[in-house]
Amino acid sequence: MQSSFGATPDGLLDIEAVQKAINRSRASVYRYVNSDRQQLNPPYDPRKLNPELRTDHRDPLLFHPNEVARFARDVLKIRQVTVEVLNAPPTQTQELLTEILAELRQLRQLYESQVQHK
Repeated sequence: MQSSFGATPDGLLDIEAVQKAINRSRASVYRYVNSDRQQLNPPYDPRKLNPELRTDHRDPLLFHPNEVARFARDVLKIRQVTVEVLNAPPTQTQELLTEILAELRQLRQLYESQVQHK
């Protein structure tokens, strides 16, 4: 099994991406998920697909790619599992952080060159 699909900016997969990755119906994916109406974040269950921690019941269920691969391999017995996450296009925040990092590197080089001359 090999899948390529988009992910959230932090690399997590939503229900639709998991559905495509393991080639199962949306209803099946929801049956596999370790969730509980009374408990926001139930304890880890190795027989279920465990979502990332949530802060509110209204937060969407998101899954780490390694958890999806583990579940497909160990529980569904899919022999060859490769989950490839394609990076989402850079957001304005990511571009700004990249520019800040470049400026910080320039400042560090300038500082180090001035320290060496003293």
